[in-house]
Amino acid sequence: MKTFSARKETTSPKWYVVDLSGKVLGRAAVEIANILRGKNKPEYTPHVDTGDFVIALNADKIKLTGKKWSDKNYFFHSRYVGHMKTYTAKELLQKHPDMLVKIAVKGMMPKNKLSRAMLTKLKVYATSEHPHVAQQPLQYELKSN
Repeated sequence: MKTFSARKETTSPKWYVVDLSGKVLGRAAVEIANILRGKNKPEYTPHVDTGDFVIALNADKIKLTGKKWSDKNYFFHSRYVGHMKTYTAKELLQKHPDMLVKIAVKGMMPKNKLSRAMLTKLKVYATSEHPHVAQQPLQYELKSN
């Protein structure tokens, strides 16, 4: 029996809609990262992009456990001296609710060129409306709470 290895030409990505309202950020990010990588498919191949597109809605209604809203910090640097900005999770949620989810999913992906290409298939929106109706996305229910 030969080992199956998927190719980019043979894969056909699907579009999934994920509702993040009331979901814990880290647990939702793991499942979204698995969909982006294609680990939920039987033809998963680590070195080929076999993943699907994910539309994450209601990013402003995401939950964090414990005191992470005030204790978790996000750092951004413009590469100029003294230009490092620090935001708590609560401040980042108010300013850019989609960035909270994107940063969490990026942390769950492997650190290589392929994962950076896979991250372009993640579309995050703060509200429940999105412009991807033409792609006919399927509803995906997250298993985590």
